[in-house]
Amino acid sequence: MPIRVELPATLRERLDAADRPLIGLWACAGSPITAEIVAGSGCDWVLLDAEHSPNGLESVLAQLYAMSAYPVAPLVRPPYGDTVTIKQFLDLGAQNLLIPMVDSAEQAAEIVRAVRYPDGSAGGGVRGVGSALARSARWNRVEGYLGRASETISLTVQIESATAIADVERIVAVDGIDAIFVGPSDLAASMGLLGQQNHPEVVESVLRAIAAGVAAGKPVGVNAFVPADAERYIAAGASFVAVGADVAILARQTEAMVDRFTGAGTAERSSY
Repeated sequence: MPIRVELPATLRERLDAADRPLIGLWACAGSPITAEIVAGSGCDWVLLDAEHSPNGLESVLAQLYAMSAYPVAPLVRPPYGDTVTIKQFLDLGAQNLLIPMVDSAEQAAEIVRAVRYPDGSAGGGVRGVGSALARSARWNRVEGYLGRASETISLTVQIESATAIADVERIVAVDGIDAIFVGPSDLAASMGLLGQQNHPEVVESVLRAIAAGVAAGKPVGVNAFVPADAERYIAAGASFVAVGADVAILARQTEAMVDRFTGAGTAERSSY
């Protein structure tokens, strides 16, 4: 008799149950060891990044295994919102997806279709069916997976352009979008303010996105590696905040340690 498996709570379920903002860290090194160390830090969620990091399907899978013993929510960011790529990450067992560079409500709606199975309706999902072959359903050991797969998936889309900010109220209202996540670095670049994440116009845009999410009753996350930024956005209503990345922490801490003993000093570096 095969065992029956219950999947962990999704990020959306954890956000709904939380009585405080959830604090997250990025895992960008592409290493299961590093991912496990980050997962054991006491943070609430960990972003496994396949957009700007040397991660593919196999390395993300290995990191999901490494993190599975810890009470954190893994959030996986594919390189882009392609239907086939989304299917592959879902099938390997990524329950919580963060899709980058979503600029419109129409694009968000197509991504919702990509994470859902077809239901016979014209507007139904387009996810390919392969649960018997996939870790997502634990090889059909998750009872009734096909009928309730959407309940086991949390979908967050990333707002990181001036175009997306202009449409953020419509994006956050799309059925099936569980949360939005603001990326100030790309947002600043799209506004002609490359590297100026704290420019007043960028901050105002981030705050607009947070207000839109709060008004719609949907969680809003934000990237804020500077503590004062994280505190500002939490005060504005952000529900989950990324406060650091493994590679950035390693870079800055090793520099500081060497500087202490060599006295050489280093030039100020961006925290983003």
